[in-house]
Amino acid sequence: MSSVPLQDFDADQLAQFHEDIKRAFEDLKSKNLKLDLTRGKPSSEQLDFADDLLALPGKGEYLAADGTDVRNYGGLNGIEDIRSIWAELMGIPVEQVLAGDASSLNIMFDVISWSYIFGNCDSTQPWSKEETVKWICPVPGYDRHFSITERFGFEMITVPMKEDGPDMDAVAELVKDPQVKGMWVVPVFSNPTGYTVSAEVAQRLAEMETAAPDFRVVWDNAYAVHTLTEDFPEVIDIVSLGEQAGNPNRFWAFTSTSKITLAGAGVSFFITSADNRAWYTNYAGIRGIGPNKVNQLAHARYFGDAEGVRAVMRKHAASLAPKFEKVLEILDNRLAEYGVAKWTVPTGGYFISLDVVDGTASRVAELAKEAGIALTGAGSSFPLHNDPNNRNLRLAPSLPPVEELEIAMDGVATCVLLAAAEHYAS
Repeated sequence: MSSVPLQDFDADQLAQFHEDIKRAFEDLKSKNLKLDLTRGKPSSEQLDFADDLLALPGKGEYLAADGTDVRNYGGLNGIEDIRSIWAELMGIPVEQVLAGDASSLNIMFDVISWSYIFGNCDSTQPWSKEETVKWICPVPGYDRHFSITERFGFEMITVPMKEDGPDMDAVAELVKDPQVKGMWVVPVFSNPTGYTVSAEVAQRLAEMETAAPDFRVVWDNAYAVHTLTEDFPEVIDIVSLGEQAGNPNRFWAFTSTSKITLAGAGVSFFITSADNRAWYTNYAGIRGIGPNKVNQLAHARYFGDAEGVRAVMRKHAASLAPKFEKVLEILDNRLAEYGVAKWTVPTGGYFISLDVVDGTASRVAELAKEAGIALTGAGSSFPLHNDPNNRNLRLAPSLPPVEELEIAMDGVATCVLLAAAEHYAS
């Protein structure tokens, strides 16, 4: 086994390696694979964990704890039955929590679009009236976040996502500009790196001075309880931190049950200040007449309490952990000795961030496609899909069974090696 990085191979060694790995790639293509590592979807096994939910709340079971008939209109805040469970899980006052429909992304789109059209509760004018709107995007980051700010034409400014959160020195400098209106943050097991924002970084986000009085942090805590181990992460009460720092409206926080129960039929949660809630419901009450409270009651009955949520998440961890272990094992066995890639080793969430040789990520994705392995496109973890180094790929191990995942990842490793060999030979 070689202990020399591929870039240090002499010409003859590199030519032989290139020939060998190209032969392995041709063999890979001959298998006519159809494997998908594109999105962090729960597997069928994970979705089966929530089968009991499909029979809830049950015939004749339609009253919330406060006597509300959940079959009827109204209740913009959602029912307290499910809000109280999530408040306990997040360690926050129930008053901070609104419960909505299946997708927290829908609410994120709402609050940004309403700020654009009407301004938020701290705005002097709608964002659409601004000369330009700038938005801070930690990278690598979540492609669907970037798609929202892209759709509104915001100027997206990248900062590095470090192991303890966004590069706060860079953020603190950027927010001196009054046109910088917000930023994205995935605080726990971030997409795609699996990094978690530290208490110190959270405190700096809460306390920092911003030139824009209506600056907002979208704190998307999508993976707050998505551990791969026995340990659940600490949940930071970011809204209260903002209040204590004199910035009570700074944080729009979100989470949901989407990868806990049924991905397309869960409950979303919007956690924020009283003023932000009043601003939100003012427009939400025009857009609709309340969320699906029947589904909220079903979820409340299914979980029972916060410990019920954790019990479900232990099942997910048991399903997901072997898949992550297999991916990491293959990356280590196939790539480590050649020095052609680096990757994160998350303890929760749904993704692994893979950095390959600079300039080759798009080639790796192209080769994988030729071999019948679908990867999320190179650059997807950057605004406008523009990874300036063309190095980052996002791996999503959750959907395939372990046997298929092993075949797919062995194939990905072959593609990484072939792209690297081509690069160094050129």
